[in-house]
Amino acid sequence: MTSQSHQIGRILSSLSTIYTPVGFEIYPFKIGWYNEQVGEPFRFDLDPDTLAFVIISTPDMFDKALVPFMCRDDCTGSTDILDKCMMHYFSLTKQAFPDDDVETIHDFEMAASRRPKILVQPAAHVSGAAFYYTRRCVDPDPWGEKKKIFGVSIHPQYGGWFAIRGVIIFKSVQCPELPHKEPVDCVPEQEKRRELLELFNYHWRDWRFRDIIEPHKRYSEDQRLYFETMPKDRSPLVRQLKGKFLKQAENKEISTDLAGVGGELATQ
Repeated sequence: MTSQSHQIGRILSSLSTIYTPVGFEIYPFKIGWYNEQVGEPFRFDLDPDTLAFVIISTPDMFDKALVPFMCRDDCTGSTDILDKCMMHYFSLTKQAFPDDDVETIHDFEMAASRRPKILVQPAAHVSGAAFYYTRRCVDPDPWGEKKKIFGVSIHPQYGGWFAIRGVIIFKSVQCPELPHKEPVDCVPEQEKRRELLELFNYHWRDWRFRDIIEPHKRYSEDQRLYFETMPKDRSPLVRQLKGKFLKQAENKEISTDLAGVGGELATQ
């Protein structure tokens, strides 16, 4: 194993310790791969071999990360509790690597130009995490040039039942030897791709696009209710869920160790 491979392995192992137990997945990629897929305003002025990681949340994140955070946080203020939770977990990376130049970027962060700081779907695609289906994947294009069609990512295990939470960039680490992992094309049929994009663009509220393939796991009913509720309207629901989960914890109905996770969160 080269020293570079050892360093990447060490970083990946540390990130896995932080994120895997609480329902996240981590995928490495080179900044140059991402820059090749996006327009100039979204590119990073970094060495193309700079090491970065995409962080995605699986259906388990709700019970393993968000619920414990919800139960420990006072749930006040203007920041959505989900965003606060993601900010907490991303901050743990910087704590774990105090001597490295690490930049964390959330999917919801905007630049001064009001553009997203990063386009997470192309990043997930080049990392091999999830295939990013756009209208360019459908031939012939059935919608016409004037019709706006947004792309959507599909995970090979979870279909659409996941989310891309952001990217972590190790600015001082170069990884020229990092192998490129292609994402799994889990919707190879042209007709299914057209169906996927139409479900996502025209019927995204009914969740059907998420089932374009049979997923290994879907969001729970509580998780669906949470994500169906607009962030500005979530406060009553958060209080309700918090009460429910704390009561279940008292009755030992939750398998997640709220006490252990809560103790770690209480140190933030």
